[in-house]
Amino acid sequence: MTHDRQEERPRGPSTAAPPDLQRIRMRAIAISFMVSLILLAVKFTAYRLTHSSAVLSDALESIINVAASAFAGLSIWISAKPPDPDHPYGHGKIEYFSAGFEGALIMGAAGGIFYSGVRHLIDPHPLPNLETGLLLLFGATGINLLLGLYLVRTGRRTESLALEADGKHVLTDVYSSAAALIALGLVYLTGWLRFDGLIACLIGINILITGGQLVWQSYRRLMDASDPALLDRIATLLINNRRPEWVDIHQLRAWRAGAFVHIDLHLVLPVDLSLAKAHHEAKILESLLVDAYRGNADVLVHTDPCAPDECPVCRQASCDLRSLDHDNTKVWHRERLTRASASDP
Repeated sequence: MTHDRQEERPRGPSTAAPPDLQRIRMRAIAISFMVSLILLAVKFTAYRLTHSSAVLSDALESIINVAASAFAGLSIWISAKPPDPDHPYGHGKIEYFSAGFEGALIMGAAGGIFYSGVRHLIDPHPLPNLETGLLLLFGATGINLLLGLYLVRTGRRTESLALEADGKHVLTDVYSSAAALIALGLVYLTGWLRFDGLIACLIGINILITGGQLVWQSYRRLMDASDPALLDRIATLLINNRRPEWVDIHQLRAWRAGAFVHIDLHLVLPVDLSLAKAHHEAKILESLLVDAYRGNADVLVHTDPCAPDECPVCRQASCDLRSLDHDNTKVWHRERLTRASASDP
């Protein structure tokens, strides 16, 4: 029995996060929230001691850290919920809302920082207790650096954009704190008070850029923009594990939703392959991709019968229906696998 077209809809994994990954994410975001609260108190103490615009800028950003960590924790919890009738593809995209929300908060904080910095440039005032303020800010900066690196690494390891975005925000706070330290140090060494306002404005520019990058990344993910790195990894998997029966692949598409990857593609099989064997080949390809992503992948395979113009790329050793010789220049690569249709070159 031959097949004209068969669509295989494999039973994809539940898009609820594996319990171990979810525990790691929730623990990391809880640590972030608690540490952010403590550092917020430390920085406002430093501001009350020094009345520095640069320190105030850093403290204002720490308020955003606390709010963003709380929202990120909520989004990570929601993203782990399994699919339901209202959300058949799961809830993973909430993490992209979290990243965008965090970026918008950062950009909003930049306005207050610019205001404080410009005011101090125009009308500088003395900064008391600089030694104590420097010590407090130095300790807070060191703790924030360790926290940010931990969050970014954990976010990448657990494929959580919300966690990674929170870590990048914390690292931005480290840069802001370092700039505030430089401001206090320069004022302490030179006595030129306008250094404080000048560096506060530079801090504002830095966090405005970081916030814009987070908003842009969130927008691209929500719009399912092409992810070349993801497609390259999938293409490499298919190329390295290609079977003789897999004549060709086209219209490979993939997008992320939180920790999960959704993949669909068209698999071209020999026209004389039975329906049962076509089903078997589709299941093999599905298992390859699901296993590569540790069960965190939902795969849709459409199977198409081969046509004569696909003979040059076919790798079957013998075929009674072959009308064109094999062409060694016709090889699989990402651009070929993602082309719109099998008739495209």
